[in-house]
Amino acid sequence: MPATYGFLSTYPPTQCGLATFNAALATHLVAEPNSGSGVVRLLASDNTSGGIALDRSAPRVVHTWHTDRPGGWVAAATALNRFGVAIIQHEYGIYPGDAGAEILPVLRALRIPAIVVLHTVLTQPDQLQRTVLEEIAGTADAVVTMTDTARTRLVGRYDVDARKVTVIPHGAGSHNAVTPESTGNERPHLLTWGLLGPGKGIEWAIRALAFLDDIEPRPIYTVAGRTHPKVLEQQGDQYRDSLKALAEERGVADCVRWSDVYLKPDDLSRLICSADAVVLPYDSTEQVTSGVLIEAVAAGIPVVATEFPHAVELLADGPGLLVPHQDPEAMAMAIRRVLAEPGLPGRLTGLAGGPTLRWPAVAARYQALAARLLADRRPFAAGPITSGPITTGTMPAGNMPAGNMPAGNVPARTISA
Repeated sequence: MPATYGFLSTYPPTQCGLATFNAALATHLVAEPNSGSGVVRLLASDNTSGGIALDRSAPRVVHTWHTDRPGGWVAAATALNRFGVAIIQHEYGIYPGDAGAEILPVLRALRIPAIVVLHTVLTQPDQLQRTVLEEIAGTADAVVTMTDTARTRLVGRYDVDARKVTVIPHGAGSHNAVTPESTGNERPHLLTWGLLGPGKGIEWAIRALAFLDDIEPRPIYTVAGRTHPKVLEQQGDQYRDSLKALAEERGVADCVRWSDVYLKPDDLSRLICSADAVVLPYDSTEQVTSGVLIEAVAAGIPVVATEFPHAVELLADGPGLLVPHQDPEAMAMAIRRVLAEPGLPGRLTGLAGGPTLRWPAVAARYQALAARLLADRRPFAAGPITSGPITTGTMPAGNMPAGNMPAGNVPARTISA
């Protein structure tokens, strides 16, 4: 009998990359809509809906953990224990407690195998972030990173059992049957998409665009995506407004197209396939996972990216060009090369991951990992889950406030994709 899965994550219609990732994984991992699998949804009080719609075959939400209320982990763990395997997404800022420590009692209360998927592995965590992540890895049955870089960082810088850590890449959709979106003219089309906020580096791409004023016809640069809900709550649209002002100042306002929407999968796929190059000008030097990067590579679109870790790992074999951070001249040179050099786009995309990056192949690897854990694990005796103090090694009991981690402690990855 196939395993049933309990997923713990943010989930649509919440607008974030994590929710989109979990929905895609769950949809492809669960063979049928009525398979018995389900989602425990993390929901903050400041959540903004209106994101992607769920696929009809995606698992349904069986419980909502309101992360701004104390003690919610008890019901979350109880709900997850109804399934055969728990798949838990981990990112900073989504769980209550200092450094998201309230995930720990959930893991300890589970009587089923738990797979924790790490979306961020910091190179220089503070002591509490280190302690929490090490205890997560110590308590889970398996830990998944999405890149070799993240695995190397995790086992090299943290006290974790390397035998528990498996690399399974971020999945990507299929773009083979897509009719590209028309930009309305023959101008070269550059594209960046994803939730917008400081750290995205769009200002460097706009500055790079100013160095391409001799190209005829001039490139059009699409910046697609809404402002990140947490950024919008705290800062309004200051970042987007500053970018528009910069485009005016640099004389490229007529070359930038703003698409302030959260795109449905089919619309996003058409947009991706219309691009001559995807530009990822991110400021982050920590980002070990980028769904945007994976989607671009899987679609066969050349990528120009700053040297963030996932880009260095994935693009080194050919699907794009790397440039230094915050260097618009180098970025302009790379874009110029992609647009002008005959045959280069085909050579850059020739080594893309192809079928191994598609969601069905990725889901099959999670399925194999879950099957192994189930085969290795002895049944646990059932018993009630009771609430108690949350401890993390050296942390005193009761030191876990229920609110989300302050925005200032959330690494840049939470607004990148």
